[in-house]
Amino acid sequence: MTQVLLVDDDLIQVKIREAVLRKAGFEVESVNTAGDALDLVRARTESGELGLVITDHLMPRSSGADLVREIRAINPQVPVMVVTGLSEAEPEYEGLNVTFRQKPLAPDELIALVGKALEIPGSGAA
Repeated sequence: MTQVLLVDDDLIQVKIREAVLRKAGFEVESVNTAGDALDLVRARTESGELGLVITDHLMPRSSGADLVREIRAINPQVPVMVVTGLSEAEPEYEGLNVTFRQKPLAPDELIALVGKALEIPGSGAA
């Protein structure tokens, strides 16, 4: 089961978040494009194997907000977290039911937010 899908074109950011979440015991899959993310969201939605999507805001050929709108068309219930350095991007996610956080995001906060999104007992956002 893919609990967490990471979407970011910055390979370093993806690898750091992936390592933090794996060390905390989460199953993680990562992709670097919105198109690849949508393919996985479709596949994992059909199989029931998607717990959370974490995406960046700025990516080539697609913004995080565009990606979230497309994800919502496929799976309106899946929790989505946006992690970006651009606080001014938050209004673009109005009404899309996302958790919006600014970089840098401390590992403990990331783990707590993921646990809360996946409804794991004993977790809570910092």
